[in-house]
Order: sequence, then structure tokens, then C-alpha cells
Amino acid sequence: MPTLTRRVKQAVSEWYVLQMLELSWDGFIEHVSQGWNVGKPPYGYRAEKVPHPVPARRAEGRTKHRLVPDSSRAPAVTFIFQLRGLDKLGYDAIADRLNLDPVAYPPPEPTRPDMALHRWSGSAVREILRNPKYTGYQVWNRRATTKGGCYNDPKDWVWSPQPTHEPLVSKELFDVASTVARKRRGSRTTPGRNSHPATRRSYVLRSYVICEICDRRMFGKNRHRISYYACQIDPNEHRDKPWFGGHPKSLWVREEALITSVSRFFATRVFGPDRRTHLGAALEAARLADGPGDRTAKERAALEQAIKAIGERQARLIRTLADGGTHPEQEKEFRDAIRREHATLGTRRTTLAEQLARLEAPRPEVRSVDSEALLDALPHLDIDLALVPEEIQRRLYDAFGLEVRYSRPREEVTLRVTIPGHLLDGLVAVTRELDPWNKKSGTRTEVLAPDHDTRGGQTRHNRRVHSHPLSAPGRIRTCAHGSGAQVCSEPHRAADLRLRHR
Repeated sequence: MPTLTRRVKQAVSEWYVLQMLELSWDGFIEHVSQGWNVGKPPYGYRAEKVPHPVPARRAEGRTKHRLVPDSSRAPAVTFIFQLRGLDKLGYDAIADRLNLDPVAYPPPEPTRPDMALHRWSGSAVREILRNPKYTGYQVWNRRATTKGGCYNDPKDWVWSPQPTHEPLVSKELFDVASTVARKRRGSRTTPGRNSHPATRRSYVLRSYVICEICDRRMFGKNRHRISYYACQIDPNEHRDKPWFGGHPKSLWVREEALITSVSRFFATRVFGPDRRTHLGAALEAARLADGPGDRTAKERAALEQAIKAIGERQARLIRTLADGGTHPEQEKEFRDAIRREHATLGTRRTTLAEQLARLEAPRPEVRSVDSEALLDALPHLDIDLALVPEEIQRRLYDAFGLEVRYSRPREEVTLRVTIPGHLLDGLVAVTRELDPWNKKSGTRTEVLAPDHDTRGGQTRHNRRVHSHPLSAPGRIRTCAHGSGAQVCSEPHRAADLRLRHR
């Protein structure tokens, strides 16, 4: 009997702990929904004390805190997001820019004064860029209280339903800054040659050229004083990739041909006087060639086929594990290897299933935006980018989010740029740096990258050229009435005009 009583009390105690945890969680969610801040205010904000809404707690002198902008530090946060979203700078590069003027951009102060660096660091910049509170929403549960305070999965974050304090950046700019790291993939942001002592030259289109087959970034190579961008595969690393069988061992494309195509694209489609006409014709051709429904159906079929292939492979592994057939001394190693491979395939299958679920999810309602107005905001320039210094070229490419996709099977180069509505002012400022090389002003400069074949003296324009726009993220497409132009937008996102040129 005493044992039974002890077990009952133990069960009641465990239930009480679980109930308290659940009630605490619900309390924190309500706390965040009402806009109260938890923890130290992030850099750029200060905590405004408000009397506690509960009378009993208010009588004890308790208070709660709301976030209000810090006039001396808030501009630094906005500047950091602009450098990240427009110039695509890395964390350390942004920190170096801020350290040039510590008076205008005061460095952050840690909780422990003895740990202060009295300057900006890359880690401090990263913490700011990863904090969604700067969008005006209150967010909780970003970091775990255990496991060393590591970041939780964003799907586990708790957001307030509506903005609760004054934002320092727009939601659109925060989303753009959040994708920079994934696109850069560790590529340095500074122009020119890297710090390696053996480096002899730099590559203007470094980090912009993507292989269409494997979707990996191509790297620069130099052969007989001619610059190329190459994509090479390693059987030890890529043998299990679905594209491995159709990928050449090594494929190369000349930098000269790519720069010529990029320069012609900007001269005609972005800065040219007939850009509206090109946009309308390209959109109409894209609509007739491949509608959004067809593209979605193809993606759905590809994902379903990949999930089915993984399931079949997992079934084969289970049959192999059941058959056994190895030496008893190798049995354990054999079974462990199959279990690890089965777990890896399960993770990949879960990822593909999530992509398929997002693809089939209902699309949010979109609003119409005049895409031609985005083009009209840009100046008309008659310019050859091959004459422009590398530093200014890369600033232009970063601002427009240039993406160059090379397809060896089709022998095509596909170019895509994005004109973000929420960064339009900064985009126009970058284009003003091209004025000294505008042919309309009569300025001439030294050719920094040849746009013709030095061996034969013939201009290389032998690639097929097409163009059509891409849809906004999520493949949301709407048409502006009477213009034939593509307009891309979604709730809480500024208007983005995405152009693709082949």
C-alpha cells in the first residue's frame, strides 16, 4: 500500500509539472501577442517601462517593457540592412564599414562590460541581421534555453499577430537580407584579387555564374591567359546526386562571352530606351510558351518522382538488411551502414515532402503593381559594362541580384536580375556611379575586359538570345491591365520586377 501511494503521488507531481509548463508556454504566447518584450532590448531599441496591467502586480511596483527606437542607434540598424540587402556585403565587411564612423554608428555594448570590444564585429552584425524584431513584430522562442542557447527552427518561433512597435526595417528588406547568406555560400564580397599570394587575377563574374545542370556555383579558371568559368564534379562526393549521370566531368565557358551577354542585356533590357517593348514581348512569349500552371505541374511531378525513388531505395535497403549475408565479424558494421543510409534518405524524403506541401499550399492573394514604373525609375544609359571597373560592376550586379545560369546541353546563357521596389532609391544611386562611362556624355575610358575574340578579331555573338521575366518568390504571377507586363507581388512584400534574358 505505501508503494502504491508513493507511485500515485509521483504521477500527480509529474502531471503538475507538465501542466505548469503548458500554462507557462501559453502565458508567454499571450505576453508576446500583446507586444511586451522579453529579455534585453535589441540594439537600436530601448525598453520603455509601462505599469503592469495586472492591478496586484502594479501595486507591487512591477512593470512591463515595450520597445521604442533609440534615436542614436536606430540609424545604424537601417544602414546594416541596406548594406546587406543592396550591396550583399558579408558580416565582416559591414562591420568594417561601420567602424569607419563609430560616432554615427555606436558599437553595441554587451551585458558584461568586461567583454566589450568597443568596435563592431562580424558576430554583432550577424545577430542584428537575424533578429526579426526589427520588422516591428514581437518574436519569442528564437533561441533554446538549453543546448547552449542555439537557435530554434524558425517554424517554432512565436510571432505577434500584428506589428507591436515601430519597425526599423521593412519586412521586405529583412526577407531579402535573410537570403543573402544562402546565395553567397561563403563567397567574399570584396572585388579584386583574393589574399592568396599566388593569385594573379580576379574574375568579374565570380559568384554570379551557376551551372544549370547541378545548380552549383561555377568557379574561375585561367588557361593560356584566357579566363573561364568551370564546373567540375567529384565522383566521391556527387555520385548519389540525381544530376550526376547527365553532368560532364568538366565544363567550361569563356568569361569574355558572358561579359558580352551581360553588358548587352543591361544596355537593352534595363537601361535601353526600348526596355518597355522588350519586357512586354518577353512576357507575352513566356505566357504562351509556359504558363504558371504548367510549370507548377512539372515541379509537382518531379518532386513526386523523387519521393517515390527514395521510397523504393529505402525498401531495397530494408530487404538487404533482412537478407544479411556478410561475415559475422562484419555484421554490425554492415547493419550500421545501412541504418545510416536509411536515415539519410528519410531526411531527404521529408525535405522533398515539405517542398511538395509548400507547392500545393494555397497561394496568398496578390495585389497589382505597375512593373513599368519600376523600369521608368531607372535612368537611360548607353553604356558598355566591359569598360567599367570591376568594383563598380560588382556593385551594380549585387544591387540587381544578377544571376547567370549556363546550360551546356542547350548552349544557352540565361541572365536574371531583380528590381526590388523597396530598394529602388538605393538602386538608382548605384546606377549614378555609371555616369562617367555613359557614351551619351562622350566619356571614354580604357577597356578593362575585352568584348571580342583576341585570336580572330571577331566579336563573339554566336549564342542564342531570348528573354522573359520570372515570377516573384512562390511563383505568383499577375498581369497589369493593358500593358502586357508581368507584375509580381505578394502581401507584406514590395513590388519586385524580375527579368530573365537568354
